[in-house]
Amino acid sequence: MAQKLERVAVYPGTFDPFTNGHLSLVRRGLEVFDKVIVAVAKDSGKNPLFTLDERVEMIREVFRGQLRVEVEGFSGLLVEYVPSKGANTILRGLRAVSDFEYEFQMALMNRKLKPSIHTVFMMTDYRWLYISSTIIKDVARLGGVVEGLVPESILARVVARMEEKRSALALPASGEPKLT
Repeated sequence: MAQKLERVAVYPGTFDPFTNGHLSLVRRGLEVFDKVIVAVAKDSGKNPLFTLDERVEMIREVFRGQLRVEVEGFSGLLVEYVPSKGANTILRGLRAVSDFEYEFQMALMNRKLKPSIHTVFMMTDYRWLYISSTIIKDVARLGGVVEGLVPESILARVVARMEEKRSALALPASGEPKLT
């Protein structure tokens, strides 16, 4: 009797920070795949708020006890990483048409580089259509409330990191920021 192959999807991203939209997508991915690997990108070209190790640690905490979710950092080409994990599918989330344009371009490049790798797009839950890691950071940086937009275990770390950044700036009498 033939053994059933495990359906594994790799969900890559910077996840800086991991949001409830990301969480929703992993949960929905588990309805289609046997296992989802959250692959935290080191080489994103972005200036992250959290280090790679911090991001991996925070996401692992979110999925602690969930045997079908694996979290690890990676660097280099995604199409080289995916087969190294026994997968041939990249899971990507979409919020709006603008996401599709960028994601479609990336999927075509990945397909050109490695035709055996497939990209599956899933729409995020409608409750999270408006959020992104960038928006979360902008709101938190300006002192806004991001509660309910990131997993509870990540919330305190986002708030604390933003407080660290704000306290690192001292405003001298001239009103110009100065690093202390």
